[in-house]
Amino acid sequence: MKTKLSIILVLCCLVTISVFGQEKTKKEIKAEKELQQQKEVEALVASKKFDFEAQKMTPQGGNFIILDYNTYFLRFNTDKTTCDLPFFGRAFNADYGGDGGIKFEGTPEDIKIEQKRKSYIVKATVRGKNDVYLLMFSIFYNGNTTLSITSNNKAFISYDGLIRAPKVVENKK
Repeated sequence: MKTKLSIILVLCCLVTISVFGQEKTKKEIKAEKELQQQKEVEALVASKKFDFEAQKMTPQGGNFIILDYNTYFLRFNTDKTTCDLPFFGRAFNADYGGDGGIKFEGTPEDIKIEQKRKSYIVKATVRGKNDVYLLMFSIFYNGNTTLSITSNNKAFISYDGLIRAPKVVENKK
């Protein structure tokens, strides 16, 4: 009777150990999630179509300013890039009657993508209605992004935020 009980006990332990052996550790789950996120970022950069959502900005010579969530953006696309970002800093030649932000639409030119160790550098030039904007994205594998904008009429400024897949706009008829 004791031998049967000890055999059953040993079998139960082996079954329990094998079940726990199949579960993934927190490190493995985290590594898989990071790898998937890296592949998504690689796909966005390769397609040259993504949305940048600004979360904070740093004007030249100033402290960072936290921005409203989901309010300010730059939609990067090889056909048409649209930007609506706030601006604080020195303007050399400002439009009168404007809101003072960085707003433009245009087709990006001279798009260059460079892969670094843990990030991508995407550079492009966009000609707006009244200005030329040099865009430089530093896109990290986790989706965090720094956007630096240099223009002819305004001082250098940088934004921190995230890139995401472009939102699909449905036409309602």
